[in-house]
This record gives sequence, structure tokens and C-alpha cells, in this order.
Amino acid sequence: MARSPFAPSFWRSPLRGPWLTSVLGVVLLGGITLLFVTGLLSYAAYNPDLSPVNDKTPDKGVLGFYLFSWPTDPHWLYRLNQGVHVTLGITLIPVLLAKLWSVVPKLFTLPPARSLAHALERISLLLLVGGALFEFVTGVLNVQLDYLFPGSFYPLHFYGAWVFFSAFVAHAVLKMPLAWRSLRQLREEKTELVSPDPARPTVSRRGALWFVGSGSLLLFATTVGQNFDGVLRRTALLAPHGGGDPASGPGGFQINKTAAYAGIDPGETSEEAWRLVVVGRAGRTVRLGRAELLQLPLYSSALPIACVEGWSTSDQWWRGVRLRDLAALVGYEDDPPDVFVESLQRHGAFRRAALRANQVADPRSLLALSVNGEDLTPDHGHPARIIVPAAPGVLNTKWVARLTFGDL
Repeated sequence: MARSPFAPSFWRSPLRGPWLTSVLGVVLLGGITLLFVTGLLSYAAYNPDLSPVNDKTPDKGVLGFYLFSWPTDPHWLYRLNQGVHVTLGITLIPVLLAKLWSVVPKLFTLPPARSLAHALERISLLLLVGGALFEFVTGVLNVQLDYLFPGSFYPLHFYGAWVFFSAFVAHAVLKMPLAWRSLRQLREEKTELVSPDPARPTVSRRGALWFVGSGSLLLFATTVGQNFDGVLRRTALLAPHGGGDPASGPGGFQINKTAAYAGIDPGETSEEAWRLVVVGRAGRTVRLGRAELLQLPLYSSALPIACVEGWSTSDQWWRGVRLRDLAALVGYEDDPPDVFVESLQRHGAFRRAALRANQVADPRSLLALSVNGEDLTPDHGHPARIIVPAAPGVLNTKWVARLTFGDL
């Protein structure tokens, strides 16, 4: 028996071969393409060209393109997009691992390059394997809120996605003819994936696919519940926002960041101390306490909270002052512009955020003062927070201190 992984006879599994690799590859072709598209949509939802504070991918160049400003309809758009992105990514992990296992002999093939085409294939394979592991590992760590990697998740995952998907497309183009041929033929071709000295089989290839599929189904069942409330959320055993509601009462729904974690001083948010500063046309400025805000026309919106980590809540019943009405107070009566939002939070990402004019103009976009019939809790943004349909959770700024309306 060969002891070196560079010897073909070292790899003895009878399961490896073009057919198994092709089946797994076809599944990943559809799944990873959908992951890439939903990832780009998630990037677009931040409106990164609106303001530098919204863009966490500096020097992105042409990679930062997107085709449309993020809409506010349907109001569950970001919730659906990010739920699909995260749940599908976790569900594909067993398929990805099985695919890597099925082609591992190719990483040790000698000579390293037999031709230019073979060299390109090997390079794309190395980038593909490295990119896949990087993207899936950083994605899972982000979902778990474990930021063990150096630097910010946003640029790492963004640039890694482009490297990975470029290698993935190149590999798919090179290998699609063989994959299609392998799936159609009854007899398997002899390639470097087929062991010259196979061991005795203990399971069929279809049995192996059932095993991989069962692993994916298990991960799906223990992740997807974070997109729902009630009993289904308790099935999300692998998600940090699984389990029951974090508290009882109208404010008993999931959050990422508590007031204590954000460093919010209760003295700053008291009725006596807190004032909302609203700045508009030609520097026109008004300052409003909660009592004065409550005297303005109040409106209600049923909107979810949905975050980049994939978790979301069902629609919560928010009540407050429309953003468009606050814009009218400072000189924008007819056509509300963009708004720059600043929080009392002094440190951390997204303590400041920008919203597009279409988001400000939507009648469901509120400076919320209460939720589900009661005042906001400190952890949900008391004394006031932003709530906008279809926006990522981090753009629904909590503990709002200042709104500056104008073209950004």
C-alpha cells in the first residue's frame, strides 16, 4: 500500500469518481450561484455609494457595482434575501465537504502541470478550495457572532467572495463537459479520481449521497428556525438567536446589541436630558424632546427586524413619527431627501448610517417611539430608533440623537 498521498494508489476509496463528483458539483453549481447573487443583493441593501459610513468595503473599485437603489417594497425583502443566503450557505456545508473529499487526490497529482490548460485547472482548483473554505468559515463565524478573524467581516467576506466565485466560474467552465458526460454515461470513465487499487466498498455511491443529503437536511432544520418566531425558532439550535424569546412582553424579541454593550448612559436617554436634533435646508435646526415628538402626528408600521447574520423577527408593531414629516419640519415639505442618522452610541460599526430619499419618503419609515403598544426598551433603542421597510437591521439605528436631511 502506498504511503505517500502523491501516489495514486494511496487514495483507495471506491466511491471516488467522476459520477459522484459531478452530482455534487451540479448541486453546488446552483447553490453557490444563488449564494453569490443573494450576497450581492445584501451588499446593495446597504446603499454603499450613498455615504462612506454605509460602505464597509473600501477601495472596492469595479467590484462594488450594483444595478439599482435598494427598494422599500416588499417590506420583507431583506428578511427573505438574508434568510436564504445564510440558511442555504449552512445547508451546503456537507455538500461542499463531500465535494472537496471527492477531488482531494487531484491536489496531489504529479506533475503539477502537464499543459497550460492543466496548469489553469490546478490554479483554479487551489483558489476554489481556499476560497470556499474561507467564505464558508467566515460566514459561519459571522452567523455565530464569533469574530475570530483579523479585520472586519464585511471586506473580508466581500473580497473573498469575488476570488472564490471567479475561481468557481472558471472551474465550472473547464469541468462542465466532463460533468455532463459523466452524468449521462452508464459506465464511469477512468480518471485520476478513480483509484487504481480500490478498497472493498462498504456503502454505495447513492448511499453516500443520502448521507450527505441527510447532513444538509439536519443543518437546515437546526438553522432555518431563526427566521421565525415561536416554536420554530426553538429548532434553530445552531443559531445564536435560536431558543425562546429573550424576554417577555411587547419588547421580548431578538436583538444583537444591548444598551449596556453599546455604552449607552441612562442619564443621556432620560426625559430631561435627551433631545433629538433635526437639521435640514440651509442649516435649519429643531430640537425635540420625547414629549414634543409625541405631540406630532403619530403613525404605525408593521415591520420586521432582519440582520446580516440571517436571523429575523416577524412583523413588530412600531409607532412613531414619519421620517418624511421630520424632514418637513426643517424645510423639505414636498420632496424629502436623504438623511444621515447619528446615534448616542459612540463606538462600533453603524453608530452612524445613511438612508436614501426613497426610504425617507416611504410612509412606513418611522422614528419609532414605541413597539407593540409600549415604549421602546433600552435594548430596543429607547428613547427613539429608526425603522425602515426592507432595510438591514444595522440601518435601523437605535438611540437616535441627530438627523441631518439633505443630499448625500
